[in-house]
Amino acid sequence: MLTIKTIAEMQAWAGASQRQGRRIALVPTMGYLHEGHLSLIRLARERADQLVVSLFVNPTQFAPNEDFDRYPRDEARDAALCEAENVDVLFQPPVDEMYAPGHAVYVDEDGVARTLEGAHRPGHFRGVLTVVAKLFLAVHPDVAVFGRKDAQQLWLLQKMVRDLNFPVAIAAGPTVREPDGLALSSRNAYLEGALREQALCLSRALREARRRFQEGERNAYLLRGAMLDIISAAPDARMDYIEIVDAETFAPVAVVNRPALALLAVRVGGTRLIDNMELSEGAAS
Repeated sequence: MLTIKTIAEMQAWAGASQRQGRRIALVPTMGYLHEGHLSLIRLARERADQLVVSLFVNPTQFAPNEDFDRYPRDEARDAALCEAENVDVLFQPPVDEMYAPGHAVYVDEDGVARTLEGAHRPGHFRGVLTVVAKLFLAVHPDVAVFGRKDAQQLWLLQKMVRDLNFPVAIAAGPTVREPDGLALSSRNAYLEGALREQALCLSRALREARRRFQEGERNAYLLRGAMLDIISAAPDARMDYIEIVDAETFAPVAVVNRPALALLAVRVGGTRLIDNMELSEGAAS
């Protein structure tokens, strides 16, 4: 596995690979890899000849009061995991390589990015879209793989690729969960003791919404209420939002009469977690 730390070297490697007719896949990550990341890496490996994993904790997607400084990091472990997965390149640029002094140009979206996660984390998606655009320009991938757990992020990245004509296919990997249902996240490392058990309120709430949907409930207000009841029963859980949106447009819906997503963000103790689940006739239980 080759480790690259500069954009110029990354672009040179990508150019050489493409001149040889090799297809490149990219999996962008902020490190502290878990099985969810590894599932995306394996999916990417199936889609291309060369596999690049980026490891970059992106400061522009964190608000000043968020956890950038304490975000979990273990670069040596991440590198070992990538090597075990036969990653060709670990792209690991420092912050001043990705954001040169005086950096002032950003990629933004003025609709869905202002809602849900964007409403609770102003500027978050501007940082996400900007860093992914910069990674695309550095790596020149043919395909980039992202997880469905960050559903709003995935929707916005697909829109960015479409609206800005990036020659990149977006592939989505399913949410990977612990056996008890908790969606894998690097921030799960913050959960200790009883908070780990209480964090299960997210997946329990989503499963309840899906159960009621499968039994015929289509009223989004009632489905949200069922989820809220479960979140409220956890003593250290505090809801940021619970919403049901159209899976294609990401607009909130009153009646679920086409494929939709139930989404929520909950603070369990001091840890903010997000999760989502599809509500549609063909969705797996």
